[in-house]
Amino acid sequence: MPHITPARFLDRVVTIALIGCGGNGSQMLTGLARLNHALCALGHPGLHVCAFDPDTVSEANMGRQLFGAFDVGSSKAHVLVNRINAFFGLDWQAHFGRWDAAKIQPDMLICCVDSAKSRHETMRSYGETRAAYIMDMGNRAADGQVLFGEPDGYDARVVVPPGSARLPDPYRVLPELVDITAIEDDSPSCGLAQALERQELFINQAVVTPALSILWEFFRHGRLTWHGAFVNLRTGSMRPLLVKESAPVTAEAEQRRVRVMA
Repeated sequence: MPHITPARFLDRVVTIALIGCGGNGSQMLTGLARLNHALCALGHPGLHVCAFDPDTVSEANMGRQLFGAFDVGSSKAHVLVNRINAFFGLDWQAHFGRWDAAKIQPDMLICCVDSAKSRHETMRSYGETRAAYIMDMGNRAADGQVLFGEPDGYDARVVVPPGSARLPDPYRVLPELVDITAIEDDSPSCGLAQALERQELFINQAVVTPALSILWEFFRHGRLTWHGAFVNLRTGSMRPLLVKESAPVTAEAEQRRVRVMA
């Protein structure tokens, strides 16, 4: 049974909050602009994106992220959104700061952050938004994942088409993504060479490509048979997460989710 795209995501402008404009986020924002351009050409009303990021561009960001030397010291969100608005003639928004549900009521959240703490904050904001879908992307040195699903409490957010399979909340599929008790390495890189010791050059692009493919299927074809993927650049593999493979939440996973939410 596939997941069927609700009508309101096909016949009106869809507002998206993009949280994070770093490795995955900078690639994703550019891809969303291309996606929007293609959808509008096909008669869709289009996308309106609001990007959030509290960081400024550093020299270590150049090469892996879509920034140049002239961007150093500027807000990542503003640099990227201003560039996209000028190129595509859009009026997308940027906020220099952390995700704030009070600033926008999105239909969809796209989380491109690199810490469990940030994901945890996003998950706790579900009740403050009308978002019917959330997409999460993450990666390590040479592997990563993208998960697209419906947040807990989705019943009150969108009319589910008959015969449509439910997509599980990404943080139910991988509860470790929001486990704030785990120790994380958040030390900054001083330059590109050091950054490349921690992450492969094209890992972000490898994660973002299936993410955009999922959104293309969702908007263009109105249905999904897969809603996530696990990629590995060292083995050259990508394993899709099929809608029919969505396993029920185990008691252990549910207890962990409740503990994290507390």
